[in-house]
Amino acid sequence: MFEESSAKLKEAQVKESKWELKETLLGPARIAQGMLTTLRQAFRKPVTTQYPEIKRPPRQRFKGLHELKRYEDGMERCIGCALCAAACPADAIFVEAGENSDEERYSPGERYARVYEINMIRCIFCGYCEDACPTNAIVLEDKYEITGPTRQGMIFTKEKLLVDPPSPELSTPRKVEPGTYERAILPLTTRFGNPLAGSEPEREARM
Repeated sequence: MFEESSAKLKEAQVKESKWELKETLLGPARIAQGMLTTLRQAFRKPVTTQYPEIKRPPRQRFKGLHELKRYEDGMERCIGCALCAAACPADAIFVEAGENSDEERYSPGERYARVYEINMIRCIFCGYCEDACPTNAIVLEDKYEITGPTRQGMIFTKEKLLVDPPSPELSTPRKVEPGTYERAILPLTTRFGNPLAGSEPEREARM
């Protein structure tokens, strides 16, 4: 029994010695292979973008800094429904609604976003807020340079997120004639166009 165990131990030691010898002999070859790869790449055209001198344009569906959009008439799209805050998995959005009036109107609906804040430290840029919004008010655009001097500075308020109106006279809030806006959600448009455009004629053709 002792002799059998001793023989197995010697066999294992021989195998280990052969493995160590093989690794020792192959070591320089593997180092040379790695150096050859480095040398081969040294003569190729560099692919590194020299940021910030050169800024590579983002992809079409890149999700960057949020923007609160307006309608063509300058009205704010956001109606303060807080569906974006409910959909946010990081709990990064806070919305507080306010009441609209014809004397002081911000959006087409009964309510508007009196307070709209996004904590950019928490945000994971998943785009769920954009998907949940019924008015296409919140859109993740292609801006990716997001900085703040303090943690408080990384909480982006409505003033930072809301885009400028088409012209100064179309800014909000503004006084409108009673009955001008009877719907909270105006016809849908997105940055990729109107997904419902042309659907009615097609449906009628099928019928």
